[in-house]
Amino acid sequence: MDVKKDILWRVYLCLIGMALFGVAILAKVFYIQNVKGSYWRNMADSLHTGYVALDAERGTIYSEEGRMLSTSIPYFDIRIDFAADGLRDKKGKVFRENLDSLSLALSQMFGDRSKAAYAQLLQEGYKSKDRYFLLKRDVPFNQYQQMRTFPMFRLGKNKGGMIAESKSKRINPFKLLANRTIGLARENSQSVGLERTYNEYLKGVTGKRLMRRIAGGTYVPVEGYDIEPENGRDVITTIDVNMQDIVETALMNMMVQNEADHGTCILMEVKTGKIKAIANLGRQPDGSYWENMNYALQVGEPGSTFKLATVISVLEDKYATMNTMVNMDGGRWQVGRRTVFDSEPHPGPQNVTIKHAFELSSNVAMAKLAVQHYGRQPNKFVGHLKRLRLDQNTGIDLVGEGHPVIKTTSSKTWSNTSLPWMAFGYEVLISPLQTCMLYNAVANNGKMMKPYLVNSIMEYGQVVKQFEPTALLDSICSNSTLKQVQAMLEGVAIDGTARKLRNPYYSFAAKTGTALVANGSRGYADKIYQSSFAGYFPANDPQYTCVVVIKNKPHALRFYGANVAGPVFREVADKLYAIAVEKQKPMQANVQLDTLLALKNGKGGEWKQILNTLQMPVNGTVANNSWVSASVSNRKVNFQPVTQAKGAVPDVTGMGLKDALYLLENAGLRVVIKGAGKVKIQSLPGGTKIGNEQTIVIELS
Repeated sequence: MDVKKDILWRVYLCLIGMALFGVAILAKVFYIQNVKGSYWRNMADSLHTGYVALDAERGTIYSEEGRMLSTSIPYFDIRIDFAADGLRDKKGKVFRENLDSLSLALSQMFGDRSKAAYAQLLQEGYKSKDRYFLLKRDVPFNQYQQMRTFPMFRLGKNKGGMIAESKSKRINPFKLLANRTIGLARENSQSVGLERTYNEYLKGVTGKRLMRRIAGGTYVPVEGYDIEPENGRDVITTIDVNMQDIVETALMNMMVQNEADHGTCILMEVKTGKIKAIANLGRQPDGSYWENMNYALQVGEPGSTFKLATVISVLEDKYATMNTMVNMDGGRWQVGRRTVFDSEPHPGPQNVTIKHAFELSSNVAMAKLAVQHYGRQPNKFVGHLKRLRLDQNTGIDLVGEGHPVIKTTSSKTWSNTSLPWMAFGYEVLISPLQTCMLYNAVANNGKMMKPYLVNSIMEYGQVVKQFEPTALLDSICSNSTLKQVQAMLEGVAIDGTARKLRNPYYSFAAKTGTALVANGSRGYADKIYQSSFAGYFPANDPQYTCVVVIKNKPHALRFYGANVAGPVFREVADKLYAIAVEKQKPMQANVQLDTLLALKNGKGGEWKQILNTLQMPVNGTVANNSWVSASVSNRKVNFQPVTQAKGAVPDVTGMGLKDALYLLENAGLRVVIKGAGKVKIQSLPGGTKIGNEQTIVIELS
């Protein structure tokens, strides 16, 4: 029995020991989970590390003259490590001593919270012992620099707890100017413009940073384990900021005046194919305009500017010359069940030269030429269009260029009216940039240049890749054809649809276009017109080709190409010519003097000042206080004195209004004015004796 009791006692003792051990384990588990749980969880988190990507600094896009068009600027997210050693010593003495002044500094800088609100925010972060407390996002560099001098933060990261995370934002310093062409760097490969095309050069090489996870699922960097990124390279474009501003302003002015839907203006350097400026404006819901799409690359029916391709084809095949006669039939010609209409009436003789029909932009004439010479072989005409590369993209260094459509007889939509309509720019789809490339080839004596937007890629000031002008065709046609089409384009500005835009200081060659545009299911009922103008200047030594295309609002009162797109071309050309003249010696007039000057009788001193400024040749001398009449002979200005007898009516015939009023009113006459311009008729002949309070009527024209 004693042996049995001894065994049972030992068993019970073991059981009690095991029970006590189990209780101890459970107590330890409870202690670890609830008392020391936060400590051990933080410890576990600290063992989780991983690399995160460090974005490289993106390269800058520059204009040709070195001005920034798109660049990256640094922004910072400011965080605080409230568990930093310096903030936990001596019961938070550093934090308490700096809380009031730091809150005041933050409130004064950002102005989004009061001093008390910032103090409360900081106290909450301190109580939570947050090691990655977010204080402010997207702080610009100048404010970040200032924050480093704030109370507590100036003690550094370990003592003051300030953590600054750097990131970059992409901006266009010139905002609207060429905005769509330059583009913006976006995430998920949705960049546009040059930012997208040259992304591989601009983005650089991504670096790495070792990060350690802390409480709350956030990460802090582990110092000494960074792999530095390689910064992106810089892109030097062909764009000239001053020219871009001129183009953008001219287009904007017309868009606002005409309340147009959208428009584009392209300026290309003739000899190289460089795009010096490109503006694309679209109307926004609030009525403002913005560069929302690159309309220069969008294909559409070009209208009458396409007639250049038609006459090149006819002349190149030697079916006619520019002096061959064609009948415009009053601007109306029946083709099957459809009728070709000219957009404007052409009074006068209907049997005219091809040159004059082109100058008047006759759709009927172009359609007749196409049917007469290519009616039995339409694909021969199409072959000329393909030789002019109108069926191919230009290859410009931008993503998103629309693909042109040039029909052939095998096309599903080909009909017996396709050929005549193609002849004047319908039933074909090309972009304004393709039109610009074709006209530029004519300006460049037949040599077709590929349009491009980037001169070079640079790294730390050194050129690593250079882009040179590229000729797509050495000649688009024979020299004989070229000379004829150049004369025809110049004729448009002299005797054609662009004659009102003629400038006495320089010549230009161009073609107007007015195309009726379909509006979806409504068809052509809304009378939406596309106005276009394509040309180059100066005509005798072409430097730039400019194409303007504007889509007008429905039922616009002004819609002809010469009245809408033409003034944009003229404004651009005028300003560029003025800049060119300023860079050269005083201009020598290369125009007829009687065209340049409105020859009015006037005061000798004022005439001397005008002629000295313009450096024009004069016959004889002119006295300052004498009144003279002006005329031109042998390309020199001649003056004859105008005698004014005292007490007699002055002879003011041929004078401007200002001078006529000066003389007549000083003679004691009351003047009634009719019309504008120079004095054509005066009711009292010169030399007539003046009566009391006598009235004279002058008619100006």
